Amino acid sequence: MKTSYIKLAFLSLSLAGLTTSCDMDAPTQSSLNGESVFSIYSLAEAEVMSIHVSFGETNSYRGRFLPFYGVNSDTEWINGIVKSMETDSKYSLGNYNTLSDNTQMNTENNAYAKFYEGIERANLAIQGIRQYGNIESNKDMAQLLGEAITLRALIYNDLIKAWGDVPARFEPNNSDNMYKPRCNRDSIYKVLLADLKEAEDYCYWPNENTITKSTERVNKSFVKALRARIALYAGGYGLRGDGYRLSKDPDLAPAKMYQIAKDECLDIINSGRNKLGSFKENFTKLCQDDVTAGGESIWEIPFSAGRGRVLYTWGVKHESADQYTAQANGGVNGPLPTLFYDYDKDDVRRNITCVPYGWSKEEKSVQELRSIDKWCFGKLRYEWMNRKVTSTNDDGVNFQYMRLADVYLMAAEAINQLDNNQAEAWKYMEPILSRALPADKVEALKVKYTASKEAFQNGIVDQRALEFAGEQLRKADLVRWGIIDQKMAEAKKKLEDLSNNTGAYADLPNKLYYKILTSTDVDPVGNVFDTPKAGETIIVYGLEHGDTDEAGKALGWDNESTGGSKSWITTTKVDEKTGVSTTTKNLSDDSVNGLYVVQPSTHCLWPIWDTFVASSNGMLSSFDLLSD
Repeated sequence: MKTSYIKLAFLSLSLAGLTTSCDMDAPTQSSLNGESVFSIYSLAEAEVMSIHVSFGETNSYRGRFLPFYGVNSDTEWINGIVKSMETDSKYSLGNYNTLSDNTQMNTENNAYAKFYEGIERANLAIQGIRQYGNIESNKDMAQLLGEAITLRALIYNDLIKAWGDVPARFEPNNSDNMYKPRCNRDSIYKVLLADLKEAEDYCYWPNENTITKSTERVNKSFVKALRARIALYAGGYGLRGDGYRLSKDPDLAPAKMYQIAKDECLDIINSGRNKLGSFKENFTKLCQDDVTAGGESIWEIPFSAGRGRVLYTWGVKHESADQYTAQANGGVNGPLPTLFYDYDKDDVRRNITCVPYGWSKEEKSVQELRSIDKWCFGKLRYEWMNRKVTSTNDDGVNFQYMRLADVYLMAAEAINQLDNNQAEAWKYMEPILSRALPADKVEALKVKYTASKEAFQNGIVDQRALEFAGEQLRKADLVRWGIIDQKMAEAKKKLEDLSNNTGAYADLPNKLYYKILTSTDVDPVGNVFDTPKAGETIIVYGLEHGDTDEAGKALGWDNESTGGSKSWITTTKVDEKTGVSTTTKNLSDDSVNGLYVVQPSTHCLWPIWDTFVASSNGMLSSFDLLSD
């Protein structure tokens, strides 16, 4: 069960009388300092937990960063996105044409400000605990210092991913440092890597102490995993003032960064403190608020029951407040409709990740097909929850920031790149594939991927797409690998081919045939996307390569009261008066061309919003990045 860390944090804010200002890019100095707070564990803990409040505020991670960063990529997009609305405030956050006056973001209380609010709270906690926490003799207080350092590094990492070069604030605000210009991200990266190395010495492993029995609390596994992830970003490509390139800083050379990633990931794996379970189990536990440490989940952004829009944005769509939820939400973002076909048909990840249905608009709803351009991600489902939601828009499910599968694949990538040893690298990819595919297909991939360094890296690119689709990792991966333009162009071509029923998708039927199960017996010719439940679960035919309209019609599902067919790739209508037929593509050219509207590599960052530029005392501009 979740712990009330948010309540604890609000106690902290009440005790401290924290005040913030929105007329600059970070809050003003607060009164959260002094021996009276930071020498007492319970009060110091409340100050560290107050950092979490900045995650959950309305326009921070909760309602802006988690819904919008990471889309669009070659695996995910904003459902309903179209080129004809390319300047729409929501769509333009994903189509690589984001303007500095974007109405979703250009407000004083938005993600950019809330990130710096969280950093200020972390800075105050770090300063106070260092001064008064007596960490040399009090390991629990040292754990708090490690948590604050790690949360600050996490926020900075996300700031850099979204905005590139940003102001560096590693001390509490005062009258001398109110206004700061952008800082070269390389210098920030080096601070973060050093900070996290320090934090490793302070933090307990998962379940080593009562503090780290929950995935809502920072532990040594997470500190190391975050350091590995940041190292890969620091050593990879990024958009800078003089182009899209690697860092010129020798301290951030790819080999050095891969060494950090390798060492940190192997430490986590060899510690045995976290264990892989089944792919589905990881996500059902997340939906059920199971925050027990030691499993695949390493750290989660904690949301209280009435905060957080994780399922609202990334879950399966529910049209009404039905038997599973008090919300008519979900399905805001979804997988590209081609992603389903990137999986092997026997890959258990496919039907969990890619869901073609939503839930109908009745009090007792059933699964019903959506349109081809509006699939849902199925990793997060209201129907897997153990409770009803308690808010109109918020579901309270945590955001899983790091899981063990990522650690394994980071280790595999680093070993391949650093040591050119595919046999050794395979040892860390194999556990991820073995739980997803039959043994013979795992063996076939082993032969394919271990053929060369390049082949293995291609396997990493493919498997990270299939493993993490819908988890906001893909865009940053494509950027750091330097292949975002290539992969986005490939994704658009796939969408075009599917839209036209050509190329790799030429053998798909035009219609889908479906029925609602009347018992738990599953017809073997159909697809089921969850544990069958009579009267609710839809079974679908027509999604597989080689399925035919003739075979679909022969099933007789059109004649059942609980079945039917749906035009999937195209819809043909006949004018009753003239008899003239018109065929329309259900995956329209407007949708396909909405995936991105400018070159992704040169537009992969958001601008600093106008409101923060205006209040920066001339220190900031929206788009100007640094070259050195």
